[in-house]
Amino acid sequence: MTDLAATDRLFFDGTGFERSRVEGIVDDALAAADDGELYLEYRQSESVVFDDGRVKGASFDTAQGFGLRAVADEATGYAHASELSEAALRRAAETVGAVTAGHSGATAVPLAGTNRSLYGDDNPLSQLPFADKVGLLAEIDAYARARDPRVKQVSASILGSWQAVQIIRLGGERVGDIRPLVRLNVSVVVEQDGRMESGSHGIGGRVTYEQYMAPECWKHAADEALRQALVNLEATPAPAGEMVVVLGPGWPGILLHEAIGHGLEGDFNRKKTSAFAGLRSQRVASAGVTVVDDGTIDDRRGSLTIDDEGTPSSRTVLIEDGILKGYMQDRMNGRLMGEGSTGNGRRQSYAHVPMPRMTNTYMLPGDKDPKEIIASVDKGLYATSFGGGQVDITNGKFVFTCTEAYRIENGKATTPVKGATLIGSGPDVLTKVTMVGNDLQLDPGIGTCGKNGQGVPVGVGQPTLRIDGLTVGGTAMG
Repeated sequence: MTDLAATDRLFFDGTGFERSRVEGIVDDALAAADDGELYLEYRQSESVVFDDGRVKGASFDTAQGFGLRAVADEATGYAHASELSEAALRRAAETVGAVTAGHSGATAVPLAGTNRSLYGDDNPLSQLPFADKVGLLAEIDAYARARDPRVKQVSASILGSWQAVQIIRLGGERVGDIRPLVRLNVSVVVEQDGRMESGSHGIGGRVTYEQYMAPECWKHAADEALRQALVNLEATPAPAGEMVVVLGPGWPGILLHEAIGHGLEGDFNRKKTSAFAGLRSQRVASAGVTVVDDGTIDDRRGSLTIDDEGTPSSRTVLIEDGILKGYMQDRMNGRLMGEGSTGNGRRQSYAHVPMPRMTNTYMLPGDKDPKEIIASVDKGLYATSFGGGQVDITNGKFVFTCTEAYRIENGKATTPVKGATLIGSGPDVLTKVTMVGNDLQLDPGIGTCGKNGQGVPVGVGQPTLRIDGLTVGGTAMG
């Protein structure tokens, strides 16, 4: 199984845990449960922020602990502690046992094995001296300022973590995983004639810092942040009203993630609180629209060799040629819906229960040239980057803020606009897709998804899309 030897060294060598005794406590705690596990976690994380020409903040944190879960039907008992000791585990076992009292557990589905790791296990935090990290950020700062005299402020940061997990189930069944994660962010503020605008760009993945030390890598991030800021200097008030909207490739897939992805998570559909509940095998999108959740892409931010319940990650087809095919499942919701887990059981840390969450969610490419898509629009909006967004799972209604967008006039993207918001409904927006580009891109590796107070790293992506009749909230009419 994946990374068992390495995680054994962390959790059982020189700690308050003795493996055979731990497995015995887990067996006793879960004997009458339908499912459950002991989740062990060790994590190191750091961030360095360089702002206005100097280090503004630096942090380093180490955390470890366990979470013990017992599941009886749809009731969950969960206890966690930051202390790896037999005494703490026994107290946790007594707590979670409350949900299994008088319950006769079903036979839990065993884990499928996996020998394919999707990323390396090197610790990025220890590979680079602190002075080199600061030096990189200082170099980015100097480079961005030298690129254009209108640059007034530069902020650059690197964030990294190294997480080791091991999952133990009834009968001593065990799997482990080691997960690196890094991210580089650059933001730039420019000023011209008293007007100030900003732009930002980030890159990341389950890799080490090494590739970000290459000048072609960090210079691209700085150039993109500056380019977006300069575009926004020229922006005019966004049009308002219902119009054709063309979404650019890559990061605009965040709209797909929020407006459609959450509604296809198993818990919302089992409880029938999703706008997509009960619609399996029915048409929910235009022909040509295929959406997948794929946690098996090497080195991607949202990828997982195994999920946080120990299930190998998979590629799950959610919508195929417009037809709803399936949902993203963890073990509990999959079992209660008569399905298996799709490897989407995720949690923020040992202190949190797992639930169905996305990994890398994206739309597959179509056959249209992106230029052809823009040329097909007489009047509309071309949105290439988004900031924040909100969605109501029960009806799929969403609001998204554009951070880079342009008017489309007579088949050409023309003036950049500021203040555009996209307003619509997830189930509705997919039926209004009329053209799908051949230029699928995944985001640069910066996504974090929030659900029920838990944040986890995710990926998004899509090709260029034409959507007919989306409401744009702006400040100018027409």
